[in-house]
Amino acid sequence: MANKSFIKQLLQNNAKIGTLPDKDLAHQFIDDIFKFLFIPKTGVNQKESDLEKGLYALKSHLATLIYDVVNDGSKSQAHADTFFEALPEIYAALQKDAEAFIANDPAALNISEVQHAYPGFYAIAVYRISNQLWKQGIRNLPRIFTEYAHSKTGVDIHPGANIGSNFFIDHGTGVVVGETTIIGNDVKVYQGVTIGALNSAKGKKKSKRHPTIEDNVIIYSGATILGGETVIGQDSVIGGNAWVTFSVPANSLVYNQSEVTDKKDFSHPRSVSKILSSSKKGN
Repeated sequence: MANKSFIKQLLQNNAKIGTLPDKDLAHQFIDDIFKFLFIPKTGVNQKESDLEKGLYALKSHLATLIYDVVNDGSKSQAHADTFFEALPEIYAALQKDAEAFIANDPAALNISEVQHAYPGFYAIAVYRISNQLWKQGIRNLPRIFTEYAHSKTGVDIHPGANIGSNFFIDHGTGVVVGETTIIGNDVKVYQGVTIGALNSAKGKKKSKRHPTIEDNVIIYSGATILGGETVIGQDSVIGGNAWVTFSVPANSLVYNQSEVTDKKDFSHPRSVSKILSSSKKGN
């Protein structure tokens, strides 16, 4: 009897949830479109017709996934068409991202290596694909895509974030970028960086909860930047392990200054966050 009651409870809860995209099929789509764009089959002489067939198969796959979100055949096909019309622009943006890896990582040999092996690039690619669908008003599916990338790379980028061109994530593991984050062009981020909300209360859901990072900013490993009103001015550098909950003017350096004492007097060295602005640099 207890089992029957539990089964009824599950049925009621499942009915409230409605239809959701199949996770396995969603993961397969991301794998397939990433390979289609960046990992061509070696040893095979591809023809234009082969690529056209592949593109058609991907479009059909996406339309099926979107149908489980919108429950309307014509709308799901229209959304799939809109996405694939934007795909050349997404691809061009990702080529620039790959070039940023070459420009900023001495260990990167060539673009092919970046596209094949770098988790940061993979996470950015899944983000840009997901962001397009997010802008089209599709919600559940982009979240499944980016959480899949998160599970594979340790990089958690919300599909609603707004990220400019030439984005670079080195190493990747532990990077978090929140939903309402705005990131400009030519920004470099290292492992363990959090760009998050200072207040996560549900009442803040519709407000800007995450920081704005302007152009040409470098954020080194372990840094935490929080708050919707926090703006990191262009050409600034945020040092490793810095904790930032305030706006920073352009051309600033925010860093932790370690303070070492004799261990007999003090057993725990202290680390203090400091800011050096452009005005101070001139003095």
